[in-house]
Amino acid sequence: RPGLALCAGCGGRIQDPFLLRVSPDLEWHVACLKCAECGQPLDETCTCFLRDGKAYCKRDYSRLFGIKCAQCRATFSSSDLVMRARDHVYHLECFRCAACGRQLLPGDQFCLRERDLLCRADHGPSHDGAAARGPRSP
Repeated sequence: RPGLALCAGCGGRIQDPFLLRVSPDLEWHVACLKCAECGQPLDETCTCFLRDGKAYCKRDYSRLFGIKCAQCRATFSSSDLVMRARDHVYHLECFRCAACGRQLLPGDQFCLRERDLLCRADHGPSHDGAAARGPRSP
């Protein structure tokens, strides 16, 4: 349909012999489809991500919008194993007690206080005087 399509990037009519289609309904001039962050051309050789009408390369999309580790704030790769606590996600090696530094493993009991993970030994009643005030729920 050259000549009939409008480019989602520049808004101009696409009269080129080739166009790039992203999503079912967005068409681009080959020269207009670039990462909104770094300017890398996004053609058939690389993955393209859309957000709020802007196109991004995989690296910038992950950096800007990807889930980040609650401890180190780095993004995750597709091969990373993760641990979850409520709505927080951690790299396996970042899932550690904030008080003693011990790595918490699947099955370990822990407490999440604000952003801090605490192992059972460090969130028990003996660590903050709670024993004198009575039992505390985990």
